[in-house]
Amino acid sequence: MAGPDFETQIKQLQATMHTIGQVLDLDGMREEIKDLGDQVAAPDLWDDQDNATKVTGRLSFLQGTLDRFVELQDRIEDVGVLVELGVEEGDEDSIAEAERELVRVKKAVEGLEVRTLLNGEYDAREALVSIRSGAGGVDAADFAETLMRMYVRWAEQHDYKVQVYETSYAEEAGLKSATFAIHAPYAYGTLSVESGTHRLVRISPFDNQGRRQTSFAAVEVVPVLEQTDEIEVPDEEIRIDVYRSGGPGGQSVNTTDSAVRLTHIPTGTVVSCQNEKSQLQNKASAMVVLKAKLLARKKAEEKAHLDSMRGDVQASWGDQMRNYVLNPYQVVKDLRTGYEVGNPTAVFDGDLDGFLEAGIRWRRGTEKAAES
Repeated sequence: MAGPDFETQIKQLQATMHTIGQVLDLDGMREEIKDLGDQVAAPDLWDDQDNATKVTGRLSFLQGTLDRFVELQDRIEDVGVLVELGVEEGDEDSIAEAERELVRVKKAVEGLEVRTLLNGEYDAREALVSIRSGAGGVDAADFAETLMRMYVRWAEQHDYKVQVYETSYAEEAGLKSATFAIHAPYAYGTLSVESGTHRLVRISPFDNQGRRQTSFAAVEVVPVLEQTDEIEVPDEEIRIDVYRSGGPGGQSVNTTDSAVRLTHIPTGTVVSCQNEKSQLQNKASAMVVLKAKLLARKKAEEKAHLDSMRGDVQASWGDQMRNYVLNPYQVVKDLRTGYEVGNPTAVFDGDLDGFLEAGIRWRRGTEKAAES
């Protein structure tokens, strides 16, 4: 009974891998890897550090994806061999190990399959993440800081570089807001499903009566702009404010008034940057964030217009998208996909891949439904 079942599952995995290989365009991927390898070997590569970082990052991503594909193909083949030997020799231990490995391979194939769903206009871009505390007072500020730590931990687990642009600390604890970039290919496509309102329910550590508190934080994810993006921001539409950065407890982060806040007057969009060494650097970084947000806003308005023409009156992402409940029970549940985990500690430590994969599949499903 085990043999035919194994055979069917292995054939299904092989068929899925064939489809994944077609979508990834393995021949094109190998050609691009060769071209990027030639660029990396050039002695003047690091004369332009921004370009060098993009080239090496892209090469690392493509090579990693190709290696992952080949490795999974080999593992599927190895499972088939292990099953065949186990059946021939009546080795129950080999059959049991093959069954365990099949479960692991299935999960890995599903993860790789999700990568093929990231085919949106900006999905391949790096990501700019902004977090803002909402209703809930000091608990909301503490929650915002916890969410930032969660995304940074997730990035670290995947060896992605994180660049913090701004952290605005609350008076008692936590963050009023924060903006940071995650420098990795497809970071935007992957993390864009995190946009929305996150809700935390717990016994407040800041309430001396030990009451349960509900608090909220908003997450916004936009793609990092590239030189080919067309977004003009006239100087007269921007108000520039310079101020001194403040750290936790009012401690000074910079010894000069080098932090910069940019306000786009027509839209009211505000961005800040305080982590660079000079006012000019902070202004340049803040402009990068501002343009990225304005481009995302423009695209959202265009999509809303198309949705209204189709008669689609529902928002693409509702406000509240995920609950983190620590009391009276423990669970983290995504309200769009239904995906949930009973270990909030692991989630807050960066174990987000399950939520991200479910979110990407859900988004693709809603897009297909809208197209039909």
